[in-house]
Amino acid sequence: MNMNLVKAVIICLLLTGRLVTAETIPEHEAGELPVDQIRTFAEVFAKIKKDYVEDVEDGILLENAIKGMLEGLDPHSSYLDEEAYLDLQEGTSGEFGGLGIEVGMEDGFIKVISPIDDTPAQKAGLQSGDLIIRLDETPVKGMSLNDAVARMRGEPGTDIILTVIREGVEKPLKFTLTRDIIKVKSVRVQTLEPGFGYLRISHFQTRTAEDARTSLQQLKQDNGGKLNGLILDLRNNPGGILSAAVGVSDLFLDQGLIVYTEGRIDDSRLRFNAKPADLLDNAPIVALVNAGSASASEIVAGALQDHKRGIIMGQKTFGKGSVQTVLPISNAAALKLTTARYYTPSGRSIQVSGIDPDVVIARVKVESMEDEEPHVITEENLSRHLDNNAQNGSPEGTLDEDEDEAAKISAQLLNDHTLQQALNVLKSLHILAAEEE
Repeated sequence: MNMNLVKAVIICLLLTGRLVTAETIPEHEAGELPVDQIRTFAEVFAKIKKDYVEDVEDGILLENAIKGMLEGLDPHSSYLDEEAYLDLQEGTSGEFGGLGIEVGMEDGFIKVISPIDDTPAQKAGLQSGDLIIRLDETPVKGMSLNDAVARMRGEPGTDIILTVIREGVEKPLKFTLTRDIIKVKSVRVQTLEPGFGYLRISHFQTRTAEDARTSLQQLKQDNGGKLNGLILDLRNNPGGILSAAVGVSDLFLDQGLIVYTEGRIDDSRLRFNAKPADLLDNAPIVALVNAGSASASEIVAGALQDHKRGIIMGQKTFGKGSVQTVLPISNAAALKLTTARYYTPSGRSIQVSGIDPDVVIARVKVESMEDEEPHVITEENLSRHLDNNAQNGSPEGTLDEDEDEAAKISAQLLNDHTLQQALNVLKSLHILAAEEE
């Protein structure tokens, strides 16, 4: 497409408001352009300028047209104005203001991909798969993802009410969350039992691989210089930076392909290979995943699974197998554009299909019998029906409190059925490995 011609068409439109006709396009270039669609666009633009109930600035109309063009491609492509672009940069650096929730779009509603650890969203009880239908009293239907995110962000200390529907719950749930400065610590480690470590990665950020390496080296020192096994917890990890996922995978592999990407242009066709050496010296790994494990999390899980380097446990993952590239444009804005699909070392595309765990563990919640209530599933015969289940709540305390990480994870082990099962499997793998030696 001749971009100079497109610019000329837009300038002509802005200056004259007249329709573009085939005669305005040079004959030798007409075949390169969707002439009828450009004519329709120009006609709609002119009618809005002439007949809409209020006067609308040309810049607003054109920016909305750009947003619609990108949002019509796939759920992950979008136009980032200056503010949204800055928010994205802050998010990958690990500190930003808001609720601490990774979201996407589904059927016009805001879908929770996962709440981030130790944030207002996680403390209030939001869960992966929740659909947000109202922000305060404003319905989200028809709202763009960027607009919804902008509404959820705000001054620390201010409240917002999220109305949510959740699978398995009869009535919509309301959560009151207090906005805070979100400081995401993407890596946590802990000794679960002597020789058996736990590595939690909540997000893949710029420093995640480096922080994971440093933390694991310290964990080894704390256990006599060697680990007998490691639980890698990727549950509710919505992903992040591709290079961080490659770096984390490389910690546990000493050779071979980690992931590759395929797209239309040469720059989108990449291959990432592991370098020596395995930081754990081939000690067994159990990786935990669930429906909130997406994108970069699935890259790590897929690499470990294909290389038979670890056992994948939990539930089927989210299924986001596409790569987004941020392309800066004029006016300090940017495009977040899907440019490739990624594939596991064996050639599997994770897009939609996700990663199937080697050991499936149903999602359970341990509670007393008197607390149990029957769950009613409504509209169960309809395709893509919506449901709902949670408790109202608001976070208590602040994110700056000095919490005892060891005590937190010890309590988590006592109440986390999946983590308990993973530790049992890890011990068994260690015994088998010792017998083979």
